[in-house]
Amino acid sequence: MKILIVEDDPGISSAIREGLDEAGYFTMVCRDGERALKLAQHTNFSLILLDLMLPSMDGLSVCRNLRKARVNTPILMLTAKDTVPDRVVGLEAGADDYLCKPFEYEELLARVRALLRRENTLKQSKIQIDDLEVDTAARRVHRNGKEIILTGREYSLLESLAAHAGQILSREVILERVWLDEQSVSNIVDVYIRNLRKKIDDGFDRKLIHTVYGMGYVLRTEEEAIA
Repeated sequence: MKILIVEDDPGISSAIREGLDEAGYFTMVCRDGERALKLAQHTNFSLILLDLMLPSMDGLSVCRNLRKARVNTPILMLTAKDTVPDRVVGLEAGADDYLCKPFEYEELLARVRALLRRENTLKQSKIQIDDLEVDTAARRVHRNGKEIILTGREYSLLESLAAHAGQILSREVILERVWLDEQSVSNIVDVYIRNLRKKIDDGFDRKLIHTVYGMGYVLRTEEEAIA
């Protein structure tokens, strides 16, 4: 698997590269935002480790431009900014995960493996629930034939619900599977569910995203919910 490391600090990029090479991954290092954007658009990477502060183009701009160009490579954003608003901005830009500096290499490796494992699992097929289609290979969503544009985290949340259609997922399970941790602010799942409902269910007679009070959330048809 090929991983692009976008980091302008030579010490940090070298340490990450050495560790990932030892773990069996093939890595490339880029220290410039504009060059990273071009590389990611024309090279088939399995994962991108993207620093926030970069020369010529910052990491948020790189991430946004990649998603606009429909480059769906998983992105793990690395940054010293660790406030909740900073994390939300990164995730809304299309990042799949967010790791704050300084970090332990073991945690970085665990997140890399989790993102790659999730990506490999979900590249296998399309998921169909009623008139909702989730294309896990292209990371695209259609309902009743119309494409629905989602942010990276909204897509990851929908994909997790779709992959377990009919099963109730608790907030804790969603945090672990979608945010890859259990330490995020307690209402972040509720906020993303609300945003997802606006895009998936508003304007449609049949609602697919349901709240099971005291338990969590489930993606299923209303007929299944009644049954």
